[in-house]
Amino acid sequence: FARGLDVDFRDYLPFDSSADADAALNALRPRAIVFSKLDVWPTLARVASVRGVRLGLISATVAESSKRRGRFAGAVLRDAYGLLDVVGAVSDADAARLVELGVRPQVISVTGDTRYDQVWERAACVKHNGPLLNSLRSARPTVVAGSTWPDDERELLAAWERVREDVPDARLIIAPHEPTDSHLRAIEAWAKRARLELVRLNAVASDADVILVDRVGVLGDLYALATAAYVGGGFHAAGLHSVLEPAAFGAPVLFGPRHRGSRDAGLLLAGGGGRSAESASALHQVLRQWLLDDSTRLAAGDAARETVRSGLGATERSLRLVGRLLDD
Repeated sequence: FARGLDVDFRDYLPFDSSADADAALNALRPRAIVFSKLDVWPTLARVASVRGVRLGLISATVAESSKRRGRFAGAVLRDAYGLLDVVGAVSDADAARLVELGVRPQVISVTGDTRYDQVWERAACVKHNGPLLNSLRSARPTVVAGSTWPDDERELLAAWERVREDVPDARLIIAPHEPTDSHLRAIEAWAKRARLELVRLNAVASDADVILVDRVGVLGDLYALATAAYVGGGFHAAGLHSVLEPAAFGAPVLFGPRHRGSRDAGLLLAGGGGRSAESASALHQVLRQWLLDDSTRLAAGDAARETVRSGLGATERSLRLVGRLLDD
């Protein structure tokens, strides 16, 4: 990711020791250091503050269940959070939790989440006539299932067999989170048992019943083909993956029950752009409704897209915060 940025220098931070912080600051001589999300390095922050370097935090978010709210983490990190000169929080709730961690209330602004701008821009710039999407274009109703784990697939693939009974021309594009050979072969074996024609992405036939994505880096574009989307992680201990990418394309988003830690999923549910299901039977019911009832599906897709659109502007607001660090 860093190699693709138009910046003068990029590298990993060193270990968070005083000696390494001194070495990094001597080499870079920054006027400001801006952390992202929540990952403030306490020693670097302390050493930089002593030198007069201004400190900021953008897209700051603290999950209700975050371990940083615990007693031990609070003791280690409280002083570092107290050194921050400007903080842009994702939401009012995040701002309140940041104060609990030690951030001074007067330095906090609610600026939103820059990921909304990122996924919106990507959706706007996707190459609809490029070779990837052209090769997959089809009139068949298509569900794109992204970042799935075996726990997701156990429920989703069982549901899909029932979906096909109701919507015989429905097509599934599935992109496992980890496209290892063993993972891909397991999905291929399921398709064979279910008597569904499956092809891998590299040998794609747009009319196949199941298209198995065997590489990473393309899922964000594939959501452009989605009549509806399923996002993985909601049946897996690691938690839900990003629901914003399909929502930005106006696809209604379905996911499993483990979504409590996802603010984005909560917003989709509240706005009607997403649904959660706890079993294969429930997944089947939602997908059946979306694929057979155009008005319901389109309304949900519009609501999903509006959820993303309403979060735009965080990047500009965050840039203004960084500008304050440099101007003061």
